[in-house]
Amino acid sequence: MSFTEEEIDYLRSQPLARVATLCGDAQPDVVPLAFEFDGSCFWVGGVGEAVLNTRKFRNVRGGNTKVALVVDDLVSLQPFVARSIRVYGVAEEPVERVGLVGPGLYMRIRPTVSWSWNMAGEPAGDAWYQPRKAFHDVR
Repeated sequence: MSFTEEEIDYLRSQPLARVATLCGDAQPDVVPLAFEFDGSCFWVGGVGEAVLNTRKFRNVRGGNTKVALVVDDLVSLQPFVARSIRVYGVAEEPVERVGLVGPGLYMRIRPTVSWSWNMAGEPAGDAWYQPRKAFHDVR
């Protein structure tokens, strides 16, 4: 299974994700950052060698390749309308490529499982949003 067209459109419309990696002591390390979505995988990184010293890169390069991303927005409080996609995945070693912020070093994150809520942007109503769960091929 893969992302639906609606999920892909949503991911491409959002500028930031909260990305969690694991530190050496298994403590979650969460940072908001810009990301790219190519239709199947996510890319995070930046320009220059300094990006290799950021915690997200150090954590992954230290062998902690499991990653979680959350992309969400709050469309309205009255009525309450929220949308979200949570993704678990596996990060790869950084590679040189031209990314969202220009040429630099980027890690590819291959999704393994995802959950999405309310891609249609409907009010919550009497019942909470039913999530869509999808498993992804990580080849």
